[in-house]
Amino acid sequence: MELLHSKILGEGTPLLILHGFLGMSDNWKTLGNQFAENGYQVHLVDQRNHGKSFHSVDFDYELMSEDVLYYMDSHKIDFANFIGHSMGGKTVMQLATSNPKLVTKLIVADISPKYYPPHHQPIIDALGKLDFSKISSRKEADQELSNYLTDFGIRQFLLKNLHWVEQGKLGLRFNYEVLKNKMDEIGENISATANYDGPTLFLRGDRSEYIMPNDFPEIKRHFPNADIETVENAGHWLHAENPKQFLEKTLHFLNS
Repeated sequence: MELLHSKILGEGTPLLILHGFLGMSDNWKTLGNQFAENGYQVHLVDQRNHGKSFHSVDFDYELMSEDVLYYMDSHKIDFANFIGHSMGGKTVMQLATSNPKLVTKLIVADISPKYYPPHHQPIIDALGKLDFSKISSRKEADQELSNYLTDFGIRQFLLKNLHWVEQGKLGLRFNYEVLKNKMDEIGENISATANYDGPTLFLRGDRSEYIMPNDFPEIKRHFPNADIETVENAGHWLHAENPKQFLEKTLHFLNS
């Protein structure tokens, strides 16, 4: 197996943080440092086909959960706290329900255990329009994307993935072709019988539609000891839109 790339911050109780679809560990650097200052050894992990981790045509939550198990084994981590956002939330749900003894506390950010129909198509289509034989700067990439994506924040989030593939040639860090073809996998629900009864916190953005009140019973069915809390003035990227409240709520839960 190949080892996931990570950035490790601080000393103390292991806390593994998994980013969402088209994201990477770097998105969590500021919060990661704040968790490290509060006594945690923070592992900011790039999931497969994302960030600086390996690319693979195989891509589903079972494999992504196994990647994390192998990562823990390689770093001699016996058990840990977990935060997973969106796609990363599905990965940590899969891990907790299949390996409950490895999970001390589980935090799931703005995703529920249910199935989500593919809904990233506009973003995937826009990214497909980037012609890196003609684009030689972040500004040019942003101008091209702005023809298809009006939301500045989403464009900035996506453009964090820009890097120099070789001298004079830009490209995207994530595995665009595989992710484009695996859209159904991203929305997969966890198994009907999956269950984790350890301490769990689900956080939802008050402006996000990813976790709605009618999802609460299903969350409780899979995670009977789950608390569900709302982060104010935040959409789906709640950790970036209201990092102060996100940090307060997660630390309160982790330290209680």
